[in-house]
Amino acid sequence: MRVALAFCLLAIAPWAHAGEWKAARPDYPWSFPSDHWARDGYKTEWWYFTGHLSSEDGRRFGYQFTFFRVGMLPRRPALDSEWATGNLIMGHAAIGDRESQRHHFSEVIYRITPMLGGFGEYPDTLIAWSRAPAGTDALWTLRWSNSGFDFAMADSRQRMGFTLSTRPEKEMIFQGPNGFSRKGNTEAAASQYYSFTRLATTGEIMLNGERLAVTGESWMDKEFGSNQLEAHQVGWDWFSLQLDDGREVMLYVLRDTTGAADFAHGTIVSAAGQTRYLAPEAFSIRATQTWESPETDAVYPSRWEIALPAEDLRMSIRPVMADQENRSALIKSMFYWEGAVEITDPERKRIGQGYVELVGYGTGSRPRL
Repeated sequence: MRVALAFCLLAIAPWAHAGEWKAARPDYPWSFPSDHWARDGYKTEWWYFTGHLSSEDGRRFGYQFTFFRVGMLPRRPALDSEWATGNLIMGHAAIGDRESQRHHFSEVIYRITPMLGGFGEYPDTLIAWSRAPAGTDALWTLRWSNSGFDFAMADSRQRMGFTLSTRPEKEMIFQGPNGFSRKGNTEAAASQYYSFTRLATTGEIMLNGERLAVTGESWMDKEFGSNQLEAHQVGWDWFSLQLDDGREVMLYVLRDTTGAADFAHGTIVSAAGQTRYLAPEAFSIRATQTWESPETDAVYPSRWEIALPAEDLRMSIRPVMADQENRSALIKSMFYWEGAVEITDPERKRIGQGYVELVGYGTGSRPRL
């Protein structure tokens, strides 16, 4: 899914009529690299990066970097002004320090204006940018380098930042036939969705006054659409898993108002890059523990047993630290769990790493996509 919580901002745009937005379609005419840039006319769009990094001294970190384009109007107002816009830009960034077991989170939200943030146009290398949080003299940026993605963020108040470059180790894949990713039983409940499931990553992180050179691997998702959740759906669990044998697995489960699984799908990518789509009956996910946030009182699943019988694959998923909840200071009802995890086999031998996103847990956090 990798949607996170752009839904909170959509709630402040009641004048935007859903019928005027573009819908995801099975025959979308993809064009790369230009589709890495913003696709106006869709209600939501996001560029999502998560990964595992190590410094030269052996310290390990998880990170997240996300830009969202949040549509307020289907089209730019017909005004002769650079300040006329139908979009907001929102950014989320996090660093998880496994040594200290601390999760650091930063965010920005701006109306698209020449001084605050915006989206580039192909073939400009700049895909998206915004000012850093108030009090930080810097920019958050996402660029295409003709071979991969480069991005940077900084937050002086949170004493965190990073500058990272990624290069694909495997070809881009579509999440669903032709990138049409169903999220429900109606065709309208869908997004256009593709991923780079394994990105070599290098760069620098800044944390609590330290600057550390880092290397590692990342996962990138790009989605855009206008009507992904049905009325009875309240949230989702999403897994991006990189196995040490070269395979990758993406799974998502959308939950209904009772908390039960309402719709599920997945993808497995072979070591050679071949993609196979997984129907709900092809896998099982069982939560075995929970964790309660001391800040939001949300109770999240915190360990899982996942089985893909046809792949002879059984995985135990364990967070590298319990508290990896992103809690917005700008929108108090915005919180979700986005965390680095380790993967072991039934004999408890490490077989991979990944990220998990848990959305819609806790009072008042239902997505409105």
